[in-house]
Amino acid sequence: MSVTLTKGANVSLTKEAPDLKAVAVGLGWNVRATTGADFDLDASAIACGEDRRVMSDEHFIFFNNLESPDGSIQHTGDELIGGTGSDDDETIKVNLASVPAQIKYVVFTVSIYDADLRDQTFGQVGNAYIRVVDSNSGNELARYDLTEDASTETAMVFGELYRRNGEWKFRAIGQGYASGLAGIARDYGVNVV
Repeated sequence: MSVTLTKGANVSLTKEAPDLKAVAVGLGWNVRATTGADFDLDASAIACGEDRRVMSDEHFIFFNNLESPDGSIQHTGDELIGGTGSDDDETIKVNLASVPAQIKYVVFTVSIYDADLRDQTFGQVGNAYIRVVDSNSGNELARYDLTEDASTETAMVFGELYRRNGEWKFRAIGQGYASGLAGIARDYGVNVV
């Protein structure tokens, strides 16, 4: 049974699924219902050490770098407009069993591509969510629906997987950025050109 999270809440994925080896972190959103350019949301993952800083620039997984150096984190590809169905629009797979021990956090971000040019913010995006699915069983373990007003934000830290006392947990964060993906990347130590 899935746990619905609110901002700041967390859940032990290991307790929800004791034999958990791998997860798929899915992102979804509705297509634009009003006039204007479609929303192109991009999911990313940042693999961090204990200090919550990216391990290296290659540990920033997004549409132009689909896999972490060790292969334990994989982005399945870019969806350009979102959907109206129940399927995830973008997915990042994490093989928990093979994530190197020095990686303590995998931070999941979502940004609007060309947000400034298109004059778009998360306040205009409908039904945006992030969910964690057990890759083996297909069962949804946790879900966080973005419900707060994000009228100026063009990027969000949706949540993070993290290790604590031998368990994998997921925390809903919901922190918005008006500075786009570049602002998030800089905060986590990714070199941004």
